Amino acid sequence: MVKLKLKSSQWIVDENDNMIIGEGRMKILEHVENTGSINQAAKIMKMSYKAVWSKIKYTEKHLNAKIVHSDRKMGTRLTGEGKNLLEKYRTLKKKCLMADDKIFKDIFTQK
Repeated sequence: MVKLKLKSSQWIVDENDNMIIGEGRMKILEHVENTGSINQAAKIMKMSYKAVWSKIKYTEKHLNAKIVHSDRKMGTRLTGEGKNLLEKYRTLKKKCLMADDKIFKDIFTQK
């Protein structure tokens, strides 16, 4: 018998289905947090600066909150709202994956 496994993803959207955060935006925020640079985050993700910046601005617009702050001295960093969003998404993802794994095993494990 073929061994099966489950892959799942979560997206947070607003009431109009506008993307707030998912796997890609989580990675963007993590890279901004780790590098202090949108440009470096874009390079790591093999995306253009404009694409990464557009995703950040889109999320900020639909969340109605600033999630990154940039200045010449300090570079780019996550705001409190950005850190909170990232942490909540990580927690959600972890709990969803645990629940998904349990449900998957209950359904697909032969007894």
